[in-house]
Amino acid sequence: MSAVPRSASVRPFGANLVLPAEDGPPNARQATAVVYCEANFGAIDGKTANGLVRHSEKYTIVSVIDSEKAGRDAGTVLDGKPNGIPICRDIPDALAHAGPLPDYFIFGIAPVSGMLSAQERSLVLTAIELGMNVVNGLHEFLSDDPEFAAASAASNVDLIDVRKPRPKKDLRVFSGRIADVTCPRIAVLGTDCAIGKRTTSTILTRALNAIGIKAVMVGTGQTGLMQGARYGVALDAVPSQFCAGELEATIIEALEGEQPDVIVIEGQGALSHPAYSTSSFILRGSCPDGVVLQHAPGRAHRCDFPGMAMPSPASEIELIQTFAETRVIGLTLNHEHMSDAEVESAITLYELELGIPVTDALTHSPERLVEMVLTAFPQLGPRSASGTR
Repeated sequence: MSAVPRSASVRPFGANLVLPAEDGPPNARQATAVVYCEANFGAIDGKTANGLVRHSEKYTIVSVIDSEKAGRDAGTVLDGKPNGIPICRDIPDALAHAGPLPDYFIFGIAPVSGMLSAQERSLVLTAIELGMNVVNGLHEFLSDDPEFAAASAASNVDLIDVRKPRPKKDLRVFSGRIADVTCPRIAVLGTDCAIGKRTTSTILTRALNAIGIKAVMVGTGQTGLMQGARYGVALDAVPSQFCAGELEATIIEALEGEQPDVIVIEGQGALSHPAYSTSSFILRGSCPDGVVLQHAPGRAHRCDFPGMAMPSPASEIELIQTFAETRVIGLTLNHEHMSDAEVESAITLYELELGIPVTDALTHSPERLVEMVLTAFPQLGPRSASGTR
């Protein structure tokens, strides 16, 4: 998610982010973490750090490392609203702000290469030697690297490779059991990568739970798993033969473990994007009953592909509904590079053009997302005091 300067008329994506309160009592103590995001915090390749700063059920983020924005507040940089998380120059600066040694060092950059640079390797080794566990969301698995493995053993810390799939002998193939999942399945897809699908999925899930509709989110990427999703699989690291089956099995696990009224599936990439095929596996593995599509009207071209124009929502909807037996039930907007007036105008125009509800999940009430879902699935109406609908 890219950041733009905040002004009276144009807001960065994420401004005014308000999520419903978490259900249940807070954890007595969440693990503390420093998030590394050098030169990328608030930008597209910093989406893992951005997501953790906005929302984490698993870690208390004590600081972000980005020397280009050092001295600023992470919430102010990201969303125009301070959150008390300092941005620091380097590891010593982060530790000086942290008090006790943080439990975890999280690599919060998601580069296209998915690999560590030589400088980043040295930095991760420093974190290990200091005694911090390392959470890694890259395609390069630290636990398979002899140097990192030896360092972690010497310091008695854990290396957590979030994207590392289960052993191949344990991977599941598609079985068709998804047909046994009788509650609605809603996939949140997009017209590009790093466009807000995970954030919209999180807001929708929590908003449904807040009104008594039991919803569970299934994560499909490294950031959602780091944030604490109870059910999920990093699909882009799974061999293609097993992607649909791994997602299907994870959804069934969520059904059996939670008995939810609705399951929300986080999307990845875009079905029309030639660089990312994960969306096709999400549609095949989850067989969603409905799709919420996320779009950024102010984005001129695809992330990391300046020569590739953004698709229109209409063309993406046609592709999704042709590819899978599903229907797009609503459109949500990423408001990067847009003023309030432009967002409102886009909502009106897209509703007229597409004939479906449209909202900005971050700047409008979560009720609008809930209404979108209830319009498509009226049987989900909230429970009464007696527990019936």
